[in-house]
Parts: sequence; C-alpha cells; structure tokens
Amino acid sequence: MSTTRKNNRFFGTPLPGCDTSKLQGKLIVLEGADGSGRSTQIEMLNAWLENLGFATASVGLKRSTLVAEELEAAQQGNILSHTTRGLFYATDFADQLENQIIPALRAGFVVIADRYIYTLMARDIVRGANREWVKSLYSIALVPDAVFYLRVSPQQLIERNFKKNPTLNYWESGMDIGGSRDMFDSFMKYQRLIQAEFRTMQTEYGFEVINGNRSTRAIAGELRAKVQAVIDMPKP
Repeated sequence: MSTTRKNNRFFGTPLPGCDTSKLQGKLIVLEGADGSGRSTQIEMLNAWLENLGFATASVGLKRSTLVAEELEAAQQGNILSHTTRGLFYATDFADQLENQIIPALRAGFVVIADRYIYTLMARDIVRGANREWVKSLYSIALVPDAVFYLRVSPQQLIERNFKKNPTLNYWESGMDIGGSRDMFDSFMKYQRLIQAEFRTMQTEYGFEVINGNRSTRAIAGELRAKVQAVIDMPKP
C-alpha cells in the first residue's frame, strides 16, 4: 500500500455509505510521539495556511463525539486490554473519518491531522497485535495527501515530557507492556519500539521523516515548504 493517491482513495475497503465524490481539500498528517512538537507545529501550520486564505480543520486522537469521553475515562484505570483499547481508538478514528474528515475535504478544507492511523497501528503492533489484522482494521482509512513524521530521540522526548509534566504518562511509557517496572526505563524501551515500527512503516507507506530534534523554527520552515508543494497556493 502506498500513500500516493492513484485510482483508489482508500487503503482498502472504505466505510459503507461514505460519499467521497468531489473531495476538493487536502489531508495533511503530522505523526510523532508526545513531546515531539506536533501540537506547536500544527498550530503554526494552521495559522500560516489561514493567512494564505485556506480554510483549515483539525482532527486527532480521542476527538470523536462518539467515544472520546468513554475512552478517556476507560484509560484512567490503566486496566484496558490491548485489544479493547485498540478497538476504542479504531472506533474513534472511523467516526471522525466519516463525520469530520470527509465532509471537511468535500468542502475544500485543508485538514491537519494530529496523528492518524500510523500511530494507532504502531501502538497495536508493538503490543502484540497481528500486523495483517491491524492493517485490515484501518483499511477504511482515506489515503492522506502527505504524511510527515517528527522523529525525536527518546532522550529528547523524555526531557521535553518532564518539562511539561512532573510524571510520565502510563500508556505513553508502555507500562502496560511489562517491559520494565521502572517508568523511566519503560518509556525509553517503549519509544524505541515505536520508532522501530515507524521505520518499518516508512518503508511500506513512504511518508516523510523530519528531524524533530531541531529548533521549532527550523522544523516549521521545512514543513511549510513541503506542505506548499502539496497544496494549491492561492493566486495573487
């Protein structure tokens, strides 16, 4: 499966009843771990695009009106099974795809996704899910116009996370995997597993990897240049 759109707008079989005719907008995806700078870059991209005259819309994980609150509540107890958690996220994604992403693209918006199926797939796979089953689960996904992965070293990620919060997140540290009882050690191991899976997916899906260890300004400049090559700039 390639991320370039040819005759098929989806990775596999689309959601039943989804009308994808006349999709005039663009779907831009930013992937990366917590602490990679995704939120800052997306905020800057949205402001830049709007200044250029583009209408923008933002989507991301756990933003579905269908299951987002239930998923957030279920995660608080740290007792979700890997499969249940994965299916929660898949439902969240499917709802946003049908009710937010496709309608916005049909209206001509530039949709900026704060992570997409790649993070969800990587999380499931490193937790032992069958790779083909995971790919089938997300075969409903619309192929993005561009995908950028902000890769930041685990050492940088943990420093950035501690600057924002006094403790690490249970799930983002992979504590449910059982790699280590020490959260710091578990975080480092888990992030290395996720990054290894992203390297595998980058070979298969062909998305672009961006060095996220650099300054915010340097990353923003590179992203703007790459996004500008994807979208149709307004005529003067």
